[in-house]
Amino acid sequence: MGDDADAGTVRQVRDGRNDSVLRITLDRLTRRNSLSHSMIDDLVDLLSAAATDDSLRAVCLAGAGDDFCAGADWVATNSDAQRPRTGDLTRRIPLTANRLVELIATIQLPVVCRVEGWAVGLGCNLALAADFAVAGTNATLWEPFVDRGFSPDSGATWLLPRLAGVTRAKRLLLLGEKVSGSDAAEWGLIHQAVPPGDVGAATDDLLERLASGPTVAIGLTKQAINYGLHATLPQSMSHELASLELSCRTMDFKEGLAAFRDRRDPDFQGR
Repeated sequence: MGDDADAGTVRQVRDGRNDSVLRITLDRLTRRNSLSHSMIDDLVDLLSAAATDDSLRAVCLAGAGDDFCAGADWVATNSDAQRPRTGDLTRRIPLTANRLVELIATIQLPVVCRVEGWAVGLGCNLALAADFAVAGTNATLWEPFVDRGFSPDSGATWLLPRLAGVTRAKRLLLLGEKVSGSDAAEWGLIHQAVPPGDVGAATDDLLERLASGPTVAIGLTKQAINYGLHATLPQSMSHELASLELSCRTMDFKEGLAAFRDRRDPDFQGR
């Protein structure tokens, strides 16, 4: 996967399983894990496959080395002397970067991002779109689009106002301010900031908790939250009822009731 011309056959998007957790690692150290076209394609393929894999119960996205992701590799993707056809961005990005962010935000599996070092541009938006992002207190989140002379993409203008409010979104997008992991957690951009040496353990603890939960109910709840961002209260409650009807037919629902009755911790199987 991710075999760019400058990397030969080296895999730049690695994936593996740890029980029911899909672990995806960006591995392009020479470019701070910035994303080439082929890497984005690989990520879209992996998440699309995960969406229909009943054996999975959570997804972890991380970067190899000291950084999470330095964003889309605009230098490499714009180095060709031949200019692309007019409309190239509007044809390509909906199926690549935008599709990747959408999958992270909407897939009916909980997605956790492990953020260390730099999370820039598209890399920052991947962390913002995740259900949970755990970052080092010294990590740096940065949306440098305007600093580079172009307007934001990959969901930045949708995610930031909803997570941090309009005023802070303008600080990040119009002024290009950098945000530390500590401030990102305080602002509500991410789930948690921990000392740099504790990021891995904190991420694993969260993944274990999510992967041992009632997977169907978690997925339906994630979907309902996303739906509610655009819906009225009556519409949201109708959507909740449809989800409730489905979740009440799962084996985990029966186990949850039995555990409550027996005064013990439930043993959810994700079905």
